[in-house]
Amino acid sequence: MPNVAAFVLALAIVGLVVEMLRRKKLREKYAIWWLVVGIATLVLAAFPQLLDLVARAAGVQLPSNLLFILSILMLLGVSLHLSWEISVVEDETRALAEEVAILRVQIEHMTEQLPRVQKSRIENIEGHP
Repeated sequence: MPNVAAFVLALAIVGLVVEMLRRKKLREKYAIWWLVVGIATLVLAAFPQLLDLVARAAGVQLPSNLLFILSILMLLGVSLHLSWEISVVEDETRALAEEVAILRVQIEHMTEQLPRVQKSRIENIEGHP
């Protein structure tokens, strides 16, 4: 007998992910994992004997233990991926901050020299040395 609660929960997760994708609140590269999890949960909720078969094939005595192991591995993968993304963004932010600081110094230097340049131009126009 299929587990109705698990099926409804998985259907809600898939629907939520699709809606977030549609509203552009979630990027595709992050949604793929959640869609895979939601669809796998849908399949396992519809055919619970499939989990027993996979658990026996993998050598796991309890099917729920297989689910826990897979969940932990997936969460570790998501955490590792997000850590990598944060590292990339942090490097980009540091590079941008350095570029802004260099541009700010250049603008300050040009602003300090502006009155002298204007004065020398006025003197050249009026013929004064």
